[in-house]
Amino acid sequence: MIRRQSTKSIINLSISLIIITIAASCRTDTTPTAALPEATESIPFTPTAMQVVSIPTVIPTPQSLSAPVTFGPDQNSFPEGYNPLSGQLVEDANSLQTPALLISISHFPPEARPQAGLSFAPWVFEFYITEGATRFLSVFYGDYPKPEIPVTGNCEVRKNIFVQTSNILGNRVWLDKNKNGRQESYEPGVGGVCVSLYDESGQLVDSTSTDTNGYYGFNVSAAKYTAEFLLPEWLAFTTQNVGDENADSDADQLSGKADAEVNSSLLYLDAGLIPSEELIPVSSESTQLPKAEVGPIRSGRLLYADIGAFFQNSCLIYAFASEEVLELIPKCSFVAHTFTDGGSMMPLERMNAIAEDNKKHTPKEFNYASNLFTEEAPDDGVPANQLDVYVALLNQSGWTYDPAVGAWQRFVDDAKKETAGQLHAEIDRLTGRQLKFENIIVIYADHDVVTPTNLDIHLELGGGGFAALFRDGRKYDIRWSLKTGEYEQTSGRRVPIHFVNADGSPAALKPGHTWIFVATPYSILSDEGDGIWNLRYYGPEGAK
Repeated sequence: MIRRQSTKSIINLSISLIIITIAASCRTDTTPTAALPEATESIPFTPTAMQVVSIPTVIPTPQSLSAPVTFGPDQNSFPEGYNPLSGQLVEDANSLQTPALLISISHFPPEARPQAGLSFAPWVFEFYITEGATRFLSVFYGDYPKPEIPVTGNCEVRKNIFVQTSNILGNRVWLDKNKNGRQESYEPGVGGVCVSLYDESGQLVDSTSTDTNGYYGFNVSAAKYTAEFLLPEWLAFTTQNVGDENADSDADQLSGKADAEVNSSLLYLDAGLIPSEELIPVSSESTQLPKAEVGPIRSGRLLYADIGAFFQNSCLIYAFASEEVLELIPKCSFVAHTFTDGGSMMPLERMNAIAEDNKKHTPKEFNYASNLFTEEAPDDGVPANQLDVYVALLNQSGWTYDPAVGAWQRFVDDAKKETAGQLHAEIDRLTGRQLKFENIIVIYADHDVVTPTNLDIHLELGGGGFAALFRDGRKYDIRWSLKTGEYEQTSGRRVPIHFVNADGSPAALKPGHTWIFVATPYSILSDEGDGIWNLRYYGPEGAK
């Protein structure tokens, strides 16, 4: 679980690192007691009811909304600096010239959790390794993990999933690292910022705070409103109304207020923050960054041969492997095969060095563009706000769609009999932020038993099968495909697995990160009603 910190600390005015911790001045206990956090609109910040404030008249600068973007699936369809695995802009365009790192990350034993670095991977594959356990193969490309103590406001960080009951007014408070007034996809959110909502007469309507990734939301009817973002003295607002409405900062730099007229859901009322120029930083020896490591890293599996093949020039990092596996999977870099704490941790400095060394020794030509990304969700599909995944009694997880975030939040169990099925928010050890992924994809692939504890999962060239895509609170029936297209046939270079509709047209992924669960063909994905879906994994006969 994420804990608020209790002291102020360093503010780095260069923005490369900002460390801030404080004691809450407005706290409400929202600790969940159910298997998943209770779907509620808990308000951690509560001014006096019916409070009336004086709201100055603000004439906003007319701005237009940018049209929904579409990138891919071909390489030339992605603008310069956009990651073909996420459809999002990267901080450093040169990073896209470095081939991907594929890192085998442990999920068992439970001491491996929380893992370090998963939130930085545009793709994560989860698959069965027998004995009730799953493992992750994380694809790092365009952005490498980095440790962080998140900047926070002076309210309790929102922990509960936002439940939509009417129009949503809200979106995000973020740290404007480059101070350009624009919200880039790689800039982090700011949790624990108090947000109050007033009606046209200045009467308090509701109040809330931002979650670990900086998102907030209100349920509202059609009317005019003013949102007020309350900041501690060590933060200030970035420049207001720069560029189109979708990715600007709407908060007035002096008052912290932003006006909005709601006719339907309005999810672009944002506030960009920068450190205050007037504050003298206060150091704190009690506040330390998480260790700059990725992992825990465990042994290789046969599936890595297939995934490594369609990520050309990539470097696979794992903790050795059994003899029958080792001779069949790529050999790029090993770590010690340890069992303590779930596996070996790799220093990020070494991770970066391996990536650079691999870049020097592999051809410069590679292409990871194979999928279509669209901001606008397809019209078909069926409601989905929860995906529960049951692999074994002591291996259960869940994804809950948060409409204020526009992404799926990850929850996991403790792998203990006494708490079986009780889930809690899964965080990244490097940041303390809850894992959120814009796309969850379940693919069905054949599994062969090599030994009772060793499976061969088939994602070979030319293969394909059924799949389900979860995005934007809906579930879509799609296909996965590794059939070669014109580019592969003419260039001789492979591209990653791609996702298509039943008619063969590209399936529309949402720009952002994608979690891919590899199931057997006889696993069951069932509709439990009210937008709740359950994936029951069934392993192949003969596997432990």
